Amino acid sequence: MGLAHFINNADAVAYVVIGLLLVASIGTWYLIFSKGVRVLRMQRESASFINAFWDAPNLEAVASRIREKGTTEPFAHLVHHGFTAIEQYKRRHIGGEAPSLIEAGAPDDLLTRALKRAIDEDRSRLEFGQTFLATVASSAPFVGLFGTVWGIYHALIAIGVSGQGTLDKVAGPVGEALIMTGIGLATAIPAAIAYNAFARANRNTLAQLNAFAYDVFAFMATGVKTSPMLTDARATSEKVIAMTRSDASHPAHSSFALR
Repeated sequence: MGLAHFINNADAVAYVVIGLLLVASIGTWYLIFSKGVRVLRMQRESASFINAFWDAPNLEAVASRIREKGTTEPFAHLVHHGFTAIEQYKRRHIGGEAPSLIEAGAPDDLLTRALKRAIDEDRSRLEFGQTFLATVASSAPFVGLFGTVWGIYHALIAIGVSGQGTLDKVAGPVGEALIMTGIGLATAIPAAIAYNAFARANRNTLAQLNAFAYDVFAFMATGVKTSPMLTDARATSEKVIAMTRSDASHPAHSSFALR
């Protein structure tokens, strides 16, 4: 009796259950490694961009850096959307072209909508794969339990047909059936841990991005770095740069609303 014996004597239903758990496990570990590497790289690039943003002499220097290195992380992507909104406003309203619906409204409203869209797009990218992890974490134990119940059912039928109900005849088949529950738990536990870890990292990133968006809006809407604004912006910068080592315990807000 054992795993090899159980697999060799399994029926089609048991093979389907094992196949589902195997696919779920492979997908889980793929997301763990791929998203883990992506998150670490994004945090390093975000810290580098934030340093360059606050050290830049003006917004044109920031725009030049974005054109050179691209928008590979959320903070550069946010600023890029802001620059795009300003260019659209100048081209349509100042240049005399008829504005489209997306470009309608006051410049502050246009900039606000652009920054909101950037945050929403970044949220979607950050949450990629988390639905799969949550589904595996919640359903894999029940899939394994179904396999166990199915195995015990057939084991008890075989014991009843043989007429031998001693402990040595019952314990082996029932113990084999419990293997399915173990496989289900082994699949679900890494998925649950990974989901919680990525969800927390996303909350921290979105909270810092939300705070950074207010400063970007102020700089682009006014074009002047006044002393009080600069003090508040530097404070926000320090929080953003520290996001890679942040261990905040309070829940982060992922919404962005400018009034």
